[in-house]
Amino acid sequence: MMQQQSISATKPAIPERLVWCDAIRLLAFFFLLCCHAADPFYAAATYAAGGDTAAPELVGWGTRWGSLVRPCVPLFVMLTGVLSLPVRGSMTRFYGRRIPRVLFPFLIWSVAYYMTPWLTGVLNFDSSAVRHMFPWAESDSQTLQDGLALVARIPYSFSFIACHMWYIYMLIGLYLYLPIFSAWVERATRREKEIFLLLWLLSTILPYFTTYVSHYCFGTCEWNSFGLFYYFAGFSGYMLLGHYIREYVHWGWGRTMTVSIPLLAVGLATTYMGYSHIMALPDRTPEMVELFWTYNTPNVVMMTVAWFLPMCRLRMDANGHMARLLANLTACGFGIYMIHYYFVYTGFCMGEWLGIPAPLRIPFSAVVILVCSWSIVAMLRHLMGKSARYLLG
Repeated sequence: MMQQQSISATKPAIPERLVWCDAIRLLAFFFLLCCHAADPFYAAATYAAGGDTAAPELVGWGTRWGSLVRPCVPLFVMLTGVLSLPVRGSMTRFYGRRIPRVLFPFLIWSVAYYMTPWLTGVLNFDSSAVRHMFPWAESDSQTLQDGLALVARIPYSFSFIACHMWYIYMLIGLYLYLPIFSAWVERATRREKEIFLLLWLLSTILPYFTTYVSHYCFGTCEWNSFGLFYYFAGFSGYMLLGHYIREYVHWGWGRTMTVSIPLLAVGLATTYMGYSHIMALPDRTPEMVELFWTYNTPNVVMMTVAWFLPMCRLRMDANGHMARLLANLTACGFGIYMIHYYFVYTGFCMGEWLGIPAPLRIPFSAVVILVCSWSIVAMLRHLMGKSARYLLG
């Protein structure tokens, strides 16, 4: 989720090539918020005893929407590759500019999330408020001791109270790796990049191979977790893929859609049917539940590329209202990511109160979450000025 400079009437227009990046970011945010919008009713059905307390119709639509929106995180990472590769300037300058803008908001908001259960107790809310606000929370404890224990773990772990914070650990890791990876990208030929991407694509089969063929494979064993494909696996492949498509893939709409539609159909069908199969198993584990939704799998790669390719073709007036609105989303994006989970239950309750039909509950809730988060972040940025970067990135 890279920051781009917002624009005003007195500043130059956004370069056209960046407007489509802002559009992809909006799509990725919508997908992400749809993922989390399902949490209030889906968590119980997934893990808790007595999962039949969740409405089956809502769970069914949660499966459909959840399968469709899996490209959310990969799209963000591909944008990082588009906007950051190759890195300009020294490693220390890159670290000094990027990491603090992520690290300080991450620390502040992590503390806020982890102390919120204690605050609900101070305000005399029932402990059920913790489960309502944070449906994946490991417990509904409202004690100060437990809150401080979670804060103490921030340097090395996150709690499911703030389940979205896993992304920040990964993002900081990508930032640390970017200048090193960039040095190779800058001198690599197109063919060499394609070889890397091919090896990365092979690595995306590993989640299925280790589940259905052999838990230990390609040199991994009890004393070694770093097998044959380890050094090509992970989100760095998505970064390079974003860079590669921007540099080398300049197709017309016909070829773009000819490739994208089959990729989306096959990827979505695999994701949905695989996830539905796992959810039908009586002895499923949390690891099994996430298997077909894992970001680094072939089916999710296919869906991500299927969305990314046509979005790259979008062109709009760089001085128009939509371009300016998207630029503001980019400026507020990291803050929206930090704050949005506080509004997940709000979106759920509004959908229930208004009687929104089950097929539309998740996207409706996602829009509510986005509007609430975006409004507050935009207001805080306006009120705090330059100091907002310490809170909102």
